[in-house]
Amino acid sequence: MIGRPIPHEAAALHVTGRALYTDDVAARTPGLLHAHPVQAPHAHARITRLDVAPALDVPGVVRVLTAEDVPGVNDAGTKHDEPLFPDEVMFFGHAVAWVLADDLESARLGALAVEVDYEPLPSIIEVTDAIAQDSFQGARPRLERGDVDAGFAASSHVFEGEIEFAGQEHFYLETHASLASIDDDGQVFVQCSTQHPTETQEIVAHVLGLASHQVTVQCLRMGGGFGGKEMQPHGFAAIAALGARLTGRPVRVRLTRQQDMTMTGKRHGFHASWKVGFDDDGHLQALIATLTSDGGWSLDLSEPVLSRALCHIDNAYWIPHLAVDGRIARTHKTSQTAFRGFGGPQGMLVIEDILGRVAPTLGIEAHELRRRNFYVDEQPTPYGQPVRHAARLDRAWQQVLDTSDFAKRRDDIASHNAQNPDSRRGLAITPVKFGISFNFTSFNQGGALVHVYKDGSVLINHGGTEMGQGLHTKMLQVAATALGLPIERVRLAPTRTDKVPNTSATAASSGADLNGAAVKDACEQILARLAPVRERLAPETSWEELVRTAYFDRIQLWAAGFYRTPGLSWDVSTMTGNPFKYFAYGVAAAEVEVDGFTGAYRVTRVDIVHDVGDSLSPLVDLGQIEGGFVQGVGWLTLEDLRWDGSAGPSRGRLATQSASTYKLPSLSEMPIDLRVALLEHAADDGAVYGSKAVGEPPLMLAFAVREALREAVAAFGPDGAAVELASPATPEAVYWAIQATKARAGKAQV
Repeated sequence: MIGRPIPHEAAALHVTGRALYTDDVAARTPGLLHAHPVQAPHAHARITRLDVAPALDVPGVVRVLTAEDVPGVNDAGTKHDEPLFPDEVMFFGHAVAWVLADDLESARLGALAVEVDYEPLPSIIEVTDAIAQDSFQGARPRLERGDVDAGFAASSHVFEGEIEFAGQEHFYLETHASLASIDDDGQVFVQCSTQHPTETQEIVAHVLGLASHQVTVQCLRMGGGFGGKEMQPHGFAAIAALGARLTGRPVRVRLTRQQDMTMTGKRHGFHASWKVGFDDDGHLQALIATLTSDGGWSLDLSEPVLSRALCHIDNAYWIPHLAVDGRIARTHKTSQTAFRGFGGPQGMLVIEDILGRVAPTLGIEAHELRRRNFYVDEQPTPYGQPVRHAARLDRAWQQVLDTSDFAKRRDDIASHNAQNPDSRRGLAITPVKFGISFNFTSFNQGGALVHVYKDGSVLINHGGTEMGQGLHTKMLQVAATALGLPIERVRLAPTRTDKVPNTSATAASSGADLNGAAVKDACEQILARLAPVRERLAPETSWEELVRTAYFDRIQLWAAGFYRTPGLSWDVSTMTGNPFKYFAYGVAAAEVEVDGFTGAYRVTRVDIVHDVGDSLSPLVDLGQIEGGFVQGVGWLTLEDLRWDGSAGPSRGRLATQSASTYKLPSLSEMPIDLRVALLEHAADDGAVYGSKAVGEPPLMLAFAVREALREAVAAFGPDGAAVELASPATPEAVYWAIQATKARAGKAQV
């Protein structure tokens, strides 16, 4: 079964509309109450009066939840800095109370009827303002190696600069949804669209003042997550559970798209300042940088996101002398959170932007500058981990150069640009080196439960959650392979905290590694018990007969599997250790064509070679590579989060809070020609069946598109023009970059 390109296990259910999501279950639940938030119209304010009585006069309203109703801890975060019901509003749209009603419209009208008085307070919206006002929170890690002073002394070329780049809205198809109910013994059952059922369980328990064994959380499936459902669902689940506990009726929390965008966290935007040195051959000698992430109003996952950003500022490049400081700005915006790549893309963008900017000044082609600085096998990262299999990056790089006909196409592009004054093409190639494992070592564990029934059929349950990424498909393939069965004999049950406890989030691209190894472990335990039985039977004995015989011999036919990633170590205080099991590699070459009059562009061709080890499920992996790449293109070129920074009454309001104002990549942004290949002969020892993670690394292949845009913009100016490009590189940003390039050439348009 392993390595076969089979469809997603729920593909038919998805396309026919039969797949059930959390809110579909709610629609089938009798006696349901609907929750609606009372949202604050200030970025920062103190609540001076909260009167819920008018809401109770609205027909259909059953109850209004406030801080006084919380029997346990009034906090929805793991850092205890996120009051579920705040007395101080920290961002525009912050929920200060929740209305429960028999129908959603009554709940909405009830929320409008709640009377709240506020005392507005000063607010910080932009990360640059936070820096100026010294508004920071959390740890300030420092990553360093070598002697940067000596490195700069050995540098014949030194550059300085800064870059500020935006975050990203997850825009999963399914918004946050939770359904809570209470059984006859007072036990709480929460069905939730969550990537981290165990943490949802823990937050619900401490809000209600219960032990974890009194709360069960189940995740059927998610309509997308991308990291946005790792921490953010917990508070909404707690609201549903609190309402159910107080009313005795099931309670549904399901955010509208606008609520989801205005109330939940995004990818962290960053500001970075840097100084870099090169020798005459274009080899990196030293780098000093300060990375400031926009954490929003509370910590959430900002500290580990920042740590990973620092650990990926090198991307695929050897930097002998380095000192990078990180800090988290506190602003009055949604609490920013995990997003595919988890800080890795932000760190890597800094070094890719540096190389793209300085290559023309160094007089070295950007692709050659990148290649010259690649790691070689066993060179250590700045945090001290040897880079294993670095030669695979060279192999993928060369494969892309060859299969994309890179050299010839660059000549063709130069010819096109010479003959077309109003449009320019650009072609760029960029690498990816991405570490796989959770930053926090303890999270690198997984569990599974495998049942073999008397008829030989198999049921598996594991701690990972399915958000469309194909994890369940891979787990079915792992179990079928381990047991030597057709995949039709194996079924997968929904993820539940009362089946596999103490699970880690399905995140960090580690879902298949952790849970797959745990499933394999459980299957191998069962096979070991069956081995003596099989020895007594004829060689041609069927699986079904073997299982039946074992049952009558009173052999245990189920097992709990477990896996902990070996060889990991991490000292967050010194930012040193071996935090990653391995590195995933990838290379992309992208060609774009830019209109000089408008800055509009199209991506004409993309060639990708990506390292997934020995693929567990090639069809799933190809889909993840394509989807991750396009999501990366969205972040880098289209998706432009904007908050109102004015001094008016709407200060702090998210201006891009719907699909009409927030531009997402669609079919029209897909490359006209997209070619994806998996790197061959790339098995990774120690990972389940030699496979490698695929969820996050492909997103960073999209750097090739941004760098191709830089090449195209540069072609509007003189040879060797250096281009500063905003991120996201929207058509507007590209237009202004073109104008700046022409101005330097004395060709500015009037």
